Amino acid sequence: MTRHMAAAAVLTALAGAPTVAHAIGSGPVPPATARPSAAVADRAAAHATPAPAADRPATGVRTVRPGQRVEAAPGVRLWLTREGKHWALPGEPAQFRSVTDGNIDPSVPGVSLQAEPVGTPGDGYYFLSGLWYGSRAAARVEVVTADGTSAARMVTLPGRKGWGAWYTSTPLPGSGSGSGSGDFVHRVTLYDAAGNELARLGLR
Repeated sequence: MTRHMAAAAVLTALAGAPTVAHAIGSGPVPPATARPSAAVADRAAAHATPAPAADRPATGVRTVRPGQRVEAAPGVRLWLTREGKHWALPGEPAQFRSVTDGNIDPSVPGVSLQAEPVGTPGDGYYFLSGLWYGSRAAARVEVVTADGTSAARMVTLPGRKGWGAWYTSTPLPGSGSGSGSGDFVHRVTLYDAAGNELARLGLR
């Protein structure tokens, strides 16, 4: 399986919270490893404003305008431009991941990950997001963490460019839980509408 690693970035969380901020990419999964889709519970804390029905493909990928802000989690804004994915955490400057700087191969299915803690254990959350790319058939992103499995939300620009962003969030593990930042996210998987696995980013 070909993997494309993006540059790693590390952020410092508020006192008492685990710290992690990854920028990791993965390549396609060989057909022999594709698995049928499994039912998953959508535990994402994001509550983005619904797009008009005409902008919402049957695959579940939401189409947004360039620069349109999406509420990806409490206090978190995410938006797309033709250059890539932008997002801003509460009280923090905007961040950016490019789809044009050569760090990903848009012709090969893959997913990337940025994992960032917001708040403190007990009342905070991990904001998990990344790029998906390399396939116009992409329809679902599944994230497995130490806290369980989440079906991430997906956004793309008009015209189904073959790339976009995904995002979800999950509560920060409590102090002493043994689920530190280094082993919290287990894997991120990209599927098509039929449940075929297009790409997988395995972290454990």
